[in-house]
Amino acid sequence: MNPKGYHYIVEASECIPEVLEDPAKLKQILLEAAKIGKMDVRITHFYKFTPRGVSGMVVVSGSHISIHTWPECRYAAIDIYICGEKSEPEKAIEYILESIGAKYAHITEIERGIEDEEGLYTHTILSWDESPEEEENN
Repeated sequence: MNPKGYHYIVEASECIPEVLEDPAKLKQILLEAAKIGKMDVRITHFYKFTPRGVSGMVVVSGSHISIHTWPECRYAAIDIYICGEKSEPEKAIEYILESIGAKYAHITEIERGIEDEEGLYTHTILSWDESPEEEENN
């Protein structure tokens, strides 16, 4: 079995606070994102903090999708880690960002589990910025 995987770390800014503080809505969004990204859901857990904020996890057959929110800052930290080549995590990310109303996102893709010539494992990193509103206007 090949351990190669892709880990996406997403910093989502200027999101809709009401969505970021609603665990039921976030669960719905992440489950739909998993479906869009061709990931098989295994288990979910979401927790609402007092006074605000949510942490949620969707475990998928390839690994996981998670979100941690700070509605008062209009910010969400999103992680998607997936093994194999069958899923489409970029489509899942696009759907999540659109659904939470992110106006800006900084995305880092880490390709993990890369075996070198000596049998040791390493990773590579690629980062980029996205502004969904600007893309719509182009």
